[in-house]
Amino acid sequence: MRPKDLVPPKVVYLASTNVHKYLEAREITARYGLSLTFLREDVPELQHDDVAEIAKEGAIWAAEKWDLPVLVEDTGLFIEALKGFPGPYASYVLKTVGLKGILRLLEGVEGRRAYFRTALAFCDGKGSEPVVFTGEAHGHISHEPRGTGGFGYDPIFVPEGGDGRTFAEMTRSEKNALSHRAKAFRAFCEWFRAYRGL
Repeated sequence: MRPKDLVPPKVVYLASTNVHKYLEAREITARYGLSLTFLREDVPELQHDDVAEIAKEGAIWAAEKWDLPVLVEDTGLFIEALKGFPGPYASYVLKTVGLKGILRLLEGVEGRRAYFRTALAFCDGKGSEPVVFTGEAHGHISHEPRGTGGFGYDPIFVPEGGDGRTFAEMTRSEKNALSHRAKAFRAFCEWFRAYRGL
């Protein structure tokens, strides 16, 4: 019997090393009666301009390794004034340039519109084709970091519909009401419940 055959139908695994992503996603999946398990795995990232392709390749890799119903997520931040930079390289840019570096690039820039795009890929064990779900959050880049919650670019991203606060100034539930990641996970949960006949 393969490992995935032993997994209860309401359980799915998120392969990631980012516990913050897991905690946000778990709050969404719980509302749908699904159990999200954290599979702490450093998934190799395909170098590509499309977050969906990166997530798909990661999900295939994780499913082949673990033979479990697995999710892999990839998110990009696209800043219009910087021609979409950092895009799918957001994680690397955050590590190397940081929030201060992004804000320096935008010094004197009036148009600060930006958006997050998340791609969430699901593979139901070895040999399965990935199914991709996406979500976007539009807003703008603030002039300085604000807030202590969230992670990543949250202190400088002000989402539309968020009363002028950054994601980092919101509770996890408030962020989930607006975020790109939550939209992708809600789409997945609705599909998954139908897929499993739940």
